[in-house]
Amino acid sequence: MAKEIIEINDNNFDKEIYQSEKPAMVDFWAPWCGPCKAIGPVIAELAGVFGEKIKFAKCNVDDNPVSPGKFNIKAIPTIIFFKDGKIVDQITGMVAKAKLEEAINNLI
Repeated sequence: MAKEIIEINDNNFDKEIYQSEKPAMVDFWAPWCGPCKAIGPVIAELAGVFGEKIKFAKCNVDDNPVSPGKFNIKAIPTIIFFKDGKIVDQITGMVAKAKLEEAINNLI
């Protein structure tokens, strides 16, 4: 995992995301998910570009069932964008890098 991306869990989700001073992007994923594996390098690349402006985080849904349950996540990858502790955007499935960049630019 890129050094700009943190791994979050049910225990530290509130602290890392809701209480973050920076906007945050959370990638809900699982190791067995093909589209999750495919979008991972794109997110890592974006974290290298935008890591100073927003917090990038990953949450393994298999190991942390509470956090995805809060957001009614039914499919992965699901990427949720937070600002000031509130959801401002959500993307589900494998999408083009440009769509993620657009969501990040709207966030910052």
